[in-house]
Amino acid sequence: MGSRVLLVGAGAREHAVAWKLRQSAKVDEIFIAPGNAGTALCGTNLADIQPKHIDELVKAAKAHKIDFYLSTMDDPQPLGLVDRLTAEGVLCYGPTKAAAQLESSKAFSKKFMVEHGIRTAAATVFSDYREACAYVESLNDHGIVVKASGLAAGKGVIVCYDNRDALTALDIIMVRRDFGSAGDQVLIEQRLEGWEASAHAFCDGKTAVMMPFASDYKRAQDGDIGLNTGGMGAYSPSARVDEGLATEIRTNVVEKVMAGMAASGMPFNGTLYPGMMIAKDGAYCLEFNARMGDPEAQVLMPRLETDLFDVCQAAAQGKLAGIGVRWSDKAAVGVVMASGGYPATYKLGHVIEGVDDVDADVMVFHAGTKADSRGLVTYGGRVLTVVATGATVAEARAKAYDNVKRIHFMDAQYRKDIAAGV
Repeated sequence: MGSRVLLVGAGAREHAVAWKLRQSAKVDEIFIAPGNAGTALCGTNLADIQPKHIDELVKAAKAHKIDFYLSTMDDPQPLGLVDRLTAEGVLCYGPTKAAAQLESSKAFSKKFMVEHGIRTAAATVFSDYREACAYVESLNDHGIVVKASGLAAGKGVIVCYDNRDALTALDIIMVRRDFGSAGDQVLIEQRLEGWEASAHAFCDGKTAVMMPFASDYKRAQDGDIGLNTGGMGAYSPSARVDEGLATEIRTNVVEKVMAGMAASGMPFNGTLYPGMMIAKDGAYCLEFNARMGDPEAQVLMPRLETDLFDVCQAAAQGKLAGIGVRWSDKAAVGVVMASGGYPATYKLGHVIEGVDDVDADVMVFHAGTKADSRGLVTYGGRVLTVVATGATVAEARAKAYDNVKRIHFMDAQYRKDIAAGV
């Protein structure tokens, strides 16, 4: 008899993971809370349960006889879902509440990096708005980054080019409270110049197995301008990450995290995703995510050849060292189709057409979708991620955009430069 697996989330990342799990002969049932119209094709949506409703999630796990939890998004772990499910006898791939601080508190993770010799940008933490403003005004008007310390759905980071920008950012985070309690503390951080890379690793508390690198596109508009988003597209493998850089990130970041967290009594189990900035003088760790990236997961899952359930089960059991993880040599490119106006104001409920008209080997992972009497309709900012694979990034890119053009909904927006020139 196979396992009954719980996923939490409603994004294209959860659809991609559910799609991959569905390929495992060892998985009987997949339950997704709350899920979307895409995850409903892979398992059973628990549409009435939201990711932060931990009591409801535990209750549902009991009711549906869940025996495995695979963490994919940021909200549940800092609220203690892994701790609660483990106490109920559910095997979990994901960090405990204590270990999840790596993502849920940028103040914690910055202190951790400094203490464990992980290269990172210099930063100062503030809880008082006036003190933070006074600090900004004391600076020499050079660019900085202002970050909400807590979870902000990937949008709590504001890049500032002068002191005026920084003061506006502090007002947005600490006064207007655009990111809620995530802005109780802020980090005012040195702004680094360079290019970003997304590193991911399966972790079991002792061992980390690196995934291929991916590159994502956070800004809303072509040319990396506009507002920060949850991510407008991605490709893998990252063209600019060579073997030397990959080794540096594994040795000086991922392995130091594993050793440091274990030594601190908080061994890290789950997917570790360090966001890296590659500057002229080397690699810096910007922050940690304690789960898969979105849209990175959408381009990584199609490249994974090993049974995802086997890998995550081994990690949950502390046996990752005995698993060989294989990846396809093919490249993957994912283009996010979003609602017009995202990430600011946008309308819901537009009918989506053409999803069934894509090539047989192209994946369309759902995010902000639901089914109603009219069929498939938009139900969020990021709506779909269209993913294609190919022998090269350029081939995968051409196929992805060819298929994006077959899908239509009112006011659809997407970047035209994902993986351009790679």
